Amino acid sequence: MPHYSLHIREEALDGTIETRLIGALTDAVVSVFGEGVRPLVGVELIGVPQNRRGIGGVPTDRDAPEVTFSMREAAFHLDAVPDAPARLIAATYDALAGVLGEGIRRQTVVTVVGVPRGRSGAGGEPAA
Repeated sequence: MPHYSLHIREEALDGTIETRLIGALTDAVVSVFGEGVRPLVGVELIGVPQNRRGIGGVPTDRDAPEVTFSMREAAFHLDAVPDAPARLIAATYDALAGVLGEGIRRQTVVTVVGVPRGRSGAGGEPAA
């Protein structure tokens, strides 16, 4: 299951932006892997209180998301989806900038994690 975990300043989550972020990030995955993956994309938005988020050794009021995208490793090596990690990173930045504004690009970190075979599961069983 393709999954985003996005840590962002709690104050940026205003009750309207959440739907836009979830939709934009889902669309980012679909733009790389195709429409068939849409029902599988999970997005988790994690609000961090402003006084618990820092950049450069001091608390910050900037919207500087930290994003982790995880998916089975094999999906990043499909012949039908060349350069999947690079395309996914670019699509993720574009999605976030489209919702939060271009100013977030410099402070945002996107990490793509490939989960090796047998190290994730569904229904209580390791996934093949």
